[in-house]
Amino acid sequence: MTFNTYGNKENQSLLLIPGLGVSHEIFLPLIELLKSQYYIVAVGIDGFLLGQESQFTSVDDQAVQATQYIQEKLNGHLDVAYGLSLGGKILSRMMERNEVVIDHAIMDAAPLLPLPKWSVNPLRYYQSLNVWTCYHWTGFWKFVFHSHYFDVLLDECKKVWPYGKGKAVRDGYKDVYTQKLESIHGTDIHYWYGTKEAFIAKPQAEHLSKIHPDTHVEVFSGMNHGQLLVDYPEEIANRILRMSSK
Repeated sequence: MTFNTYGNKENQSLLLIPGLGVSHEIFLPLIELLKSQYYIVAVGIDGFLLGQESQFTSVDDQAVQATQYIQEKLNGHLDVAYGLSLGGKILSRMMERNEVVIDHAIMDAAPLLPLPKWSVNPLRYYQSLNVWTCYHWTGFWKFVFHSHYFDVLLDECKKVWPYGKGKAVRDGYKDVYTQKLESIHGTDIHYWYGTKEAFIAKPQAEHLSKIHPDTHVEVFSGMNHGQLLVDYPEEIANRILRMSSK
C-alpha cells in the first residue's frame, strides 16, 4: 500500500481510498479542488499500484495498513475519509476495527454484503474480463454502457493493469464479495450511491442502516458506479467542505 500526500499538514486531514482496478490518481481532480483546505492522503491499494508490481492481499490487510499509517502519521485521527467502492469496503473494515477516530466517513457504493457462494467465482472472472477490455474499448462497449465516463474509468484501469493484471482483479473481487460487515463505529457515517447502480447498492445501504441507524444515505439521480467522482468532483468537494465545517 502506498500513501500519497498533498497540501499542508496543519490543515484538517482527508483520506481518499480508490476502488478496485484504479490508482489513487482517479482522485486528482478532487485533490486539486481540496488541497488548499486539507492535508490529503490518497491511498494506493496493493495490486493496483502505479509503476510497481504487487498483488492484492485482502480487505483486512489493506485496512490494517491504512490504520497503522493513521496511527503513526496522523496521531490516530482523521477529520474526513472517503472510500469509493472497494475503498469504501476497506474504510468500513477500518471503522469496524475501531482503532482510529474518523469524524466523518463517506462510503460511495461500497460492497458491504457477501454474494451467494455459487456466484463469486463466475463474477470475479467476469470482472477480470471486464477490466481486460480496457485494451479493447470499442464503439460496441460504449453503446452497452451508454456513458462517456466509462472512458475515464477504463483509462485509469489501463494505468495499473500491467502491474497486477487479472490476478489482482480476481483476488480483489473474491475477497470483497465473501465478507459481511458485522458492526461499525462512527458518529457521522454517509453512504452514497447512484440510481443506475441501485440494484446492487441499495441492499448495501439498507444493511449499513440496520447496524448503524444514524447512517446518512443519499441517492444521486442518473448516476452510475463511480460517476459522481468522475463527472462531478466539485459536488463531492463541496459536500466534504460542508461536512467538515460542522
